[in-house]
Amino acid sequence: MKNTHSFHIPVMGIGFTIDSPLKVAQYGIDSVISLVDDILIEKMRKVYSEKLELPYKEISDKVEDFRAKRITSYLNLLHEQTEEKFNQLKNITSVKSKALKDYIYMLPEYSTLKKDFYKLTEEGVDFSKIKDWVNKNLSKGSIDVNIMTKIDKGNYLNKKLLPIEFNDAHAALRGFSESKLESSIVLSAGMNPRLYSYMSNFKDFFPDKNGNIKKKIILKVSDYRSALIQGKFLAKKGLWVSEYRIESGLNCGGHAFATEGFLMGPVLKEFKENKEILKNQTRSLLIEALKVTNKVLPENDLNLKITTQGGVGTDEEHSFLMEEYDLDSVGWGSPFLLVPEATSVDEKTMEQLMQAKEKDLYLSNSSPLGVPFNTLKGNTKDVQKQMLIDKGRPGTSCPNKFISLNYDFKESGLCTASREYQHLKLKEIDALELSFEEKEKQVNKVTEKSCICVGLGISTLILNNVSTKKTGDGVSVCPGPNMAYYDKIMSLRGITDHIYGRNNMLTRTDRPHVFIKELSLYITHLKDKVEEVKSNFDKKQVRTLTKFKRNLETGINYYNEIFNIQKKVFVEQKEILLNALKVEQSKLILIGVEIEKLNKITN
Repeated sequence: MKNTHSFHIPVMGIGFTIDSPLKVAQYGIDSVISLVDDILIEKMRKVYSEKLELPYKEISDKVEDFRAKRITSYLNLLHEQTEEKFNQLKNITSVKSKALKDYIYMLPEYSTLKKDFYKLTEEGVDFSKIKDWVNKNLSKGSIDVNIMTKIDKGNYLNKKLLPIEFNDAHAALRGFSESKLESSIVLSAGMNPRLYSYMSNFKDFFPDKNGNIKKKIILKVSDYRSALIQGKFLAKKGLWVSEYRIESGLNCGGHAFATEGFLMGPVLKEFKENKEILKNQTRSLLIEALKVTNKVLPENDLNLKITTQGGVGTDEEHSFLMEEYDLDSVGWGSPFLLVPEATSVDEKTMEQLMQAKEKDLYLSNSSPLGVPFNTLKGNTKDVQKQMLIDKGRPGTSCPNKFISLNYDFKESGLCTASREYQHLKLKEIDALELSFEEKEKQVNKVTEKSCICVGLGISTLILNNVSTKKTGDGVSVCPGPNMAYYDKIMSLRGITDHIYGRNNMLTRTDRPHVFIKELSLYITHLKDKVEEVKSNFDKKQVRTLTKFKRNLETGINYYNEIFNIQKKVFVEQKEILLNALKVEQSKLILIGVEIEKLNKITN
């Protein structure tokens, strides 16, 4: 089925999109919520139960399987309330109904829905016919959920480790599986074979006779090889991947999972060229697995969508990606942080985001996951972190423990941003015979970790006047580099106008093209990696750098080709784009010289 809109709102942080479906689903807009924090989820269920005057009974952490039950209950609330809002929108008493007008207006101009609706109203057909048309043709946006597969901490009861199905990601998966939602689960941050195998316990993930799947799987990937490996693994369990969501490795918000120099354009081209191969290979494995387990075999074709996200910022880029690579949707993330009608961001953080320039948005090592993390300079969580360091009490109390994944000092795990871990680690460093500079370097590596699993959910609590006494009120925020070019609060209509080219929400005129920006980020990333290898020499690393550089060169050649060939799309920007490409190419040549020097040393 064709999407109502050609964009979706990806998951942002932990709390920024936690209630987005309640704001946008009735307009046919898909959005994704994070299932990391069941404590926040339970608080939000209470907030909305009070707002909407619904009965509420707390699911405390004393209840068996409380994490899964909290998630199921909140998702059911979202399902029921968005259904109600959508039904109200369809139950019109006039063609001038505001909600209906907003729904139709926000659609792209090429939408057949939009054209059909205006045709009906212009022809002056009977109102009951318009109402019938609305009921038959409009659809609600999908309430999708995200699980970071590696955040799968084991849990204890009375100091005894619980079975694996009570691990965090497993319980979150179960919470979604047992909900009333008919939507998708986005699996991100790499492969978790145990979690993938566990999915086959739930019937809603399997296709029916007609090829329909109640709960679909979306894999978030950044290259084709990873998609094929994971898609085949799941197919062997009888599970179909309904969508491959290709995210830029560096030009995105949140955690940045850099590829080995594979750029967005060439990756999308590879998916376009190999879509049928991917589909056929995984389908044959799937059918075989379904036969072996005596499950229903789909008689109809299984749908496969290819989508992308990361750094897209203009309608020209959006349209080009959709058309050139036959995509089903393009994700728009960071700009939506300035749309209060779609996301939950507190006033102070929104002010910081509006003022942010390139220098304020950087990749930090603050994530306890040990993965580079997009960070806004001066975010209140990091300010509070520094205050604790200055007081000689680095680290936090770790109230949520979702990233307690380090087992150096404790069998049950510690978060590397916690006070307990940092105290023990700093003691260990202190006992080492190191130079002052080396010791300082090691200490900074420990204390720079930030309590993001709390910080990324605080904004929505502040916004809803929920107490933050236990956790503190420091906000972590993780926009992508694209945030630098947006400097004003936008309405939902305003951002859709921008996405579909009806209006321009950018005041700056110097924003680089999405492909150029990503290339520039990768070249900086490669340069940093070269410097790292220089100070800590490793033969294998040098080979990786050479391969990385080669992949970037392949990407540059491809961009040179499309910027020259795609005259219709790039006609006005062609010279600017080709010049920008030359600048990045010359930087890469200089880095190549350094890599060559390292190669000579290894030989």
